Amino acid sequence: MQGRDYRRCPTCEATFLDPRQFPTAEEERRHYLSHRNDPDDPDYRRFLSRLARPLLDRLRPGSHGLDYGCGPGPALAAMLREAGHRVALYDPFFHAEPAVLAEVYDFVTCSETVEHFHRPAEEFDRLDRLLRPGGCLAIMTSFQDDDARFAGWHYRRDPTHVVFYRAATFRLIADQRGWLCEIPVRDVALLRKPAVAAAWRG
Repeated sequence: MQGRDYRRCPTCEATFLDPRQFPTAEEERRHYLSHRNDPDDPDYRRFLSRLARPLLDRLRPGSHGLDYGCGPGPALAAMLREAGHRVALYDPFFHAEPAVLAEVYDFVTCSETVEHFHRPAEEFDRLDRLLRPGGCLAIMTSFQDDDARFAGWHYRRDPTHVVFYRAATFRLIADQRGWLCEIPVRDVALLRKPAVAAAWRG
């Protein structure tokens, strides 16, 4: 498929690029710098509101979160801060601050991030450790549910996208870790870590 080979996991139903064809770190960074993700761009904010709106509906006032994989222009963090929440930043290329990975949070956001994970199981285990009991992992990524159009799908053609998820994939990820999974709108998954005292409303 245009020089790229994929396999489907029979258990989680995710589609993976052959690891031998993963981009290098430098290729990834160069590609990310070509994005135009301006935190003040109203169209970009409208796009991110698909994730921000359902998350904000469920957070308690003044929650503390982490924008994981925020990129060079952390617009989602800006939106959540404007709503009254504290948000730390982490990105391996643009905000590589190890100290933020030693804390725990009421919520962690991964907006257009999980499709870049070279080792998804390890990443989701790390995200689990970053969440306090009752915390929420909020994910936005384009769900892959049309095999007939996969070859020509614009999301697949991005050279940094190496894994593609279905709604069933997120339900399995949640089930394996004892989380609860909610899909409030297409392409958004909210995974909640159960707790008696939670930073989650509703």
